Amino acid sequence: MKALISEGARAMGVSLPEAAPEQFALYHALLTEANKAMNLTRVPDDPAEAVGRNYLDSLAPLAVSGLMDGVKTLCDVGSGAGFPGIPLAIARPDIRVTLMDSLGKRVAFLNDVIGRLGLNAEAMHIRAEEAARLPVCRDRFDRVTARAVAALPALLELALPLARPGGLFIAYKGPSLDEELAACAAVLKRLNAGGAACYPVPIPGRDWDHRLCAVKKAGPTPKAFPRRSGEAARNPILR
Repeated sequence: MKALISEGARAMGVSLPEAAPEQFALYHALLTEANKAMNLTRVPDDPAEAVGRNYLDSLAPLAVSGLMDGVKTLCDVGSGAGFPGIPLAIARPDIRVTLMDSLGKRVAFLNDVIGRLGLNAEAMHIRAEEAARLPVCRDRFDRVTARAVAALPALLELALPLARPGGLFIAYKGPSLDEELAACAAVLKRLNAGGAACYPVPIPGRDWDHRLCAVKKAGPTPKAFPRRSGEAARNPILR
């Protein structure tokens, strides 16, 4: 596991701290054990598949030149089992990472991992719509991430209010990105978003179409957004 992480990150052009391979191995062990009781995520039996599918994929923003430069704070929306927030916290201990999830048992697991690995991070039991109404979270973070949470039109309403003006929201996507992005013109305008940039990020050992969509936040989020919990998914802004 440790060798696979080190070699894969090197192949992506990602430099890891000395302690990172050991931390990834411990995270994987904790996740595998916890998954027996609470079904956090699918944990592949093959270590190489687990590394590529979950850990290296989570590190994708670090493989894009300049995308994470100068970042001091990051919020991971809908963290689930901790992807991509935990791997990013391992790889970039200089960034304060806040993980958000709506399920208490997942948050308890994440905080246990954070404590055992000694990460510069915290996990919050809260929905993104609720967090975006808190002064300590709204318009605050340098980067906001989300992986396997929702389609992009809904996801933008959940995540972009948490980013500071001038910050970025980074969505982890695949082959559906072009179609999803085409449906986002209205929500980008309503949320004071700037342009969106798409980056293909090949993952060693994976032949899937991995892409990132980075959306810049041009100004403060209008007070009307985000709407109440669930509304973004049920009724995404399309016009």
